[in-house]
Amino acid sequence: MRIGIDAMGGDFAPREVIRGAQLGLRYLSADDRLVLFGPRDVVAAHCREIGLADPRVTVQHCPEVIGMDESPMEALRQKRQSSIVRMAVAAAEEQVDAVISAGNTGAFAAACQLKVGALDGASRPGIAVAIPSFHGPVLVCDVGANVAPKPHHLHEYARMCVCYSRVILKTKSPRVGLMSIGEEAGKGSALVKEAGRLLEQDPSVPFVGNVEGRDLFAGQCDIAICDGFVGNVILKLTEGLAEGLFKTIVQEIKNESAELLPHFEPIVDTIWKRHDFAEYGGAPLLGLRRTAIICHGRSDGRAISNAIRVAVEQLKADLVGVIAEALKQEVTT
Repeated sequence: MRIGIDAMGGDFAPREVIRGAQLGLRYLSADDRLVLFGPRDVVAAHCREIGLADPRVTVQHCPEVIGMDESPMEALRQKRQSSIVRMAVAAAEEQVDAVISAGNTGAFAAACQLKVGALDGASRPGIAVAIPSFHGPVLVCDVGANVAPKPHHLHEYARMCVCYSRVILKTKSPRVGLMSIGEEAGKGSALVKEAGRLLEQDPSVPFVGNVEGRDLFAGQCDIAICDGFVGNVILKLTEGLAEGLFKTIVQEIKNESAELLPHFEPIVDTIWKRHDFAEYGGAPLLGLRRTAIICHGRSDGRAISNAIRVAVEQLKADLVGVIAEALKQEVTT
């Protein structure tokens, strides 16, 4: 397998991205390849600095870089030689089997959709993130790729997430919930009501009805479907809340008795790892013809290496093929 990585994407690029590539080599076999996309001189210099000289790693020269704060579509038009665009083209031309970026999410998602293309039956790709809960991971989709979806987009997300949950998260019977402001079917926006009707009519989707924000952590569903605006708010709120709670717990233990902290540290560390985005590596952009992993902008080397692990897992499981078959069955029925 061949995995492309945007060496210039993220707050700590290129050093941390390249360090992550070095760490991620442990997930690859002798025949696999990592392709780093970015300015050759810059990438090569950082590779030398950290001692990355593995023959499985090559560099694809890309003289331009899309910044984190640039307008996605404008950047794609003006910077066709950027690492994001060149990597998406490489995926479209089957030069790489998977692509990874911690850079401009909008630009990366748009480049993948325009260059790689969507699967038949997937009108708009969606970003799916597994949020940890006491009852196990809850897959939330979409979390930012499509902030103004149509009802059928949410229906497609549900079908794709059922595949992902079964194949990657190993959930035997994933339950699908639709994010709303109340459990009753009559509540919610016009988008939610129509999407709910589509989900209820699809026997391939184990739909449990509307779910509220608190239900994500109460074990009411395994998959939560929503538009990208709502999903992104859920994601960022969850990240901030988890970080804030852990800091508060540690501080309270210190205030009570600093001597107690060493006894609690192993427990706190174990729980934190379950909520640390770096452990999950990245989120798949579902609905594309190639595997695409979107990483957090603050990804460090550990997060990038875990994104490589996630890409390998999805390639070995042929997730794209499984989703394509599921969507194909929908189209022909």
